[in-house]
Amino acid sequence: MIKNVILSCFLLSAYAASAQQNLVQYVKPIIGTSKMGHTYPGATVPFGAVQLSPETDTLSYEVNGKYNGDVYKYCAGYKYEDKTITGFSHTHFSGTGHSDLGDFLIMPTQGNLQLNPGTASNPKSGYRSAFSHANEVAEAGYYKVKLDDDNITAELTATTRVGMHQYTFPKSDQSHIILDLMAGIYNYEEKTVWTYVRVVNDTLVTGYRQTNGWARTRTVYFAMSFSKAFKSYGRKSYDAKQAYRGFWGKFNQDKNFPEIAGKKLKMYFDFDTKEGEQVKIKFALSPVSQENALQNMRAEITGWDFDKVKKQAQSTWNKELNKIQVTTSANNKINFYTALYHAFINPTTYTDVNGEYKGLDQGIHKADGFTNYTTFSLWDTYRALHPFFNIMQPGRSNDMIKSMMAHYDQSSLQMLPIWSHYANDNWCMSGYHSVSVIADAIIKGTYNGDANKALDACITTSKHRDYEGIGYYIDLGYIPAEKSGVSVSNNLEYSYDDWAIAQLAKKLNRTDVYNEFINRSNNWRNNWDKASGFMRPKMADGTFKKAFDPKDTEGQGFIEGNSWNYSFFVPHDPAALIEVMGGKAKFTARLDTLFTMHLPDEFFAHTEDITREGIIGGYVHGNEPAHHIAYFYNWTDQPWKTQAQVRHILNMQYKPTADGLGGNDDCGQMSAWYMFSSLGFYPVSPGSDVYSLGSPLVNNAVLNLENGKTFTIEAIKQSDKNVYVEKVLLNGKEISNHQIKHTDITNGGKLTFYMSAKPKK
Repeated sequence: MIKNVILSCFLLSAYAASAQQNLVQYVKPIIGTSKMGHTYPGATVPFGAVQLSPETDTLSYEVNGKYNGDVYKYCAGYKYEDKTITGFSHTHFSGTGHSDLGDFLIMPTQGNLQLNPGTASNPKSGYRSAFSHANEVAEAGYYKVKLDDDNITAELTATTRVGMHQYTFPKSDQSHIILDLMAGIYNYEEKTVWTYVRVVNDTLVTGYRQTNGWARTRTVYFAMSFSKAFKSYGRKSYDAKQAYRGFWGKFNQDKNFPEIAGKKLKMYFDFDTKEGEQVKIKFALSPVSQENALQNMRAEITGWDFDKVKKQAQSTWNKELNKIQVTTSANNKINFYTALYHAFINPTTYTDVNGEYKGLDQGIHKADGFTNYTTFSLWDTYRALHPFFNIMQPGRSNDMIKSMMAHYDQSSLQMLPIWSHYANDNWCMSGYHSVSVIADAIIKGTYNGDANKALDACITTSKHRDYEGIGYYIDLGYIPAEKSGVSVSNNLEYSYDDWAIAQLAKKLNRTDVYNEFINRSNNWRNNWDKASGFMRPKMADGTFKKAFDPKDTEGQGFIEGNSWNYSFFVPHDPAALIEVMGGKAKFTARLDTLFTMHLPDEFFAHTEDITREGIIGGYVHGNEPAHHIAYFYNWTDQPWKTQAQVRHILNMQYKPTADGLGGNDDCGQMSAWYMFSSLGFYPVSPGSDVYSLGSPLVNNAVLNLENGKTFTIEAIKQSDKNVYVEKVLLNGKEISNHQIKHTDITNGGKLTFYMSAKPKK
């Protein structure tokens, strides 16, 4: 992950715990990225299938047959430093370190028709346009920008499945709306498998596009409706000459022809416009069919009142944002509500209004009694985002578990999702962290499905021997370094996941399963090298790899991290880790060293996903594997250091600026860490019902829970200097073990921190 993010800035009215605040009217997003554009401005509703946003360039994934490193800057399509916009597409990932999507790019233009996007250095050479941030507005559920080259104002808003565009044109008899069906994020020559477009009448167009990218069999259907009839339309095909083309050559398919198909197509629609005339578009998506896309459109937007749809979108956001009401400094409010906004973008709805969706088996299924979700970036989000949902979105969390179980039932490999999107698993990252999410939800009482069936799915997934070294892990208790470049991190993550399975088995009184997996959860010990004092790659013959540097991220057996950070990845058994590291005093000293050491640039110079800004000492907050480490001081004799480090991380890694995150948001994980830590507690080991206490950044917070109860947090004398905790009261009774339980929150009540400038030793 890297230093970039779109921050939505929230300037809030006075705190009123008893009434809903109109938070959205104060949203003034700083549309920010740093070196990479991994989060986007634009129009979406909470967990929306449509995430409508501008694109600022059109880089190819490869150049001359090799990976193009610059494309990494465009994981979300939008890069703040860019000066031009190429159009507005309907699907995006929020803060990921790899990408796909960018479907159905629309661009309004006027003058001579140009179907090539042109170049950033010469935007007038194509349909792209220069723009200025001074003429750009981004709010929750709404986006607006002036396209300078064509003097067109573009506005976007959305419902769950429909994007709505409003383009204000100058007077022209050459106004156009381009539909680029070749455009996409992480594009390459053969990514589009097939495209179909049907012009139903002079205001309605339907079709679909199938792509082979991060998801290799992704098909998205659309229905596109114009508020004004177009006077003419056409297409341009960029397909290479095919050996067999049938007999369609009898028709002139380039102009006013109603049925188009091919791999590389661009459409255009022509209008006469008066000065200031608005042409509006409703663009609906479906994973199932053109008919369903049209049904989604008709169900969600009945007319052409753009402002009404915008108000509905912002009302929906306002309802979600008011689930937590905080008082804190202005900058901290900006950070907190930005984080809450990001946390409620993904996962995304993957069900049509009639309940249908396409499954992994490529068949059409109906979600019975739940909303089906996709976009599960589980290596990131199992740590804090899904636990956060179990507090603030338990209904949606329940549906997400049901979505994972549907994924499992449809999987030809009989595996729970690793990283799923659009009826595919892209198999990105390591571990089988669905089991953590499922165990956490069941143990915390969120899931109302068949818990034993869910446990069976977890077991089956964890025993898929030919996936990522699981067979070696089962047989040897570790993965030989010769067999995997990420052998150590996989072993550590499997060990944690197996502990989560054991906790679920314990809850369901399945003792045989508990015994098996609690033993497997100790496999992390097999990569612990007592001599070096680090987690270290082990060879097939049982010896440790000789060439080893715990600071290095390359060739050391880890993914997105080094041994200094991963050696602390035993979140499920801190006491045992402390023991092997020599006891509490040595463990504490080791933590101190991690946060204060200097990590030379050479150890991350060749990584795409981290920069200096995401690092504190040797602690890498910009990548997720270390997110629990600051809380480990609570298991030592110096818990005040958790309080100090948490506050340090909160203030250093999250800022209300254009480049305000120390790493990719990764579908909400970075944001969830911020919210938990700002509230004063964190789920060190999901699958447990215990949260570890830290140092709250808010003065006061009210969590409005779905069960109708409220949980209030108060930090007395909290300030930038008063970062230490003198004492904590839960409903008036003092806590002595630096922990609260999940039911302490969901039962409602009050958590009171008394803050001080001096640590309580």
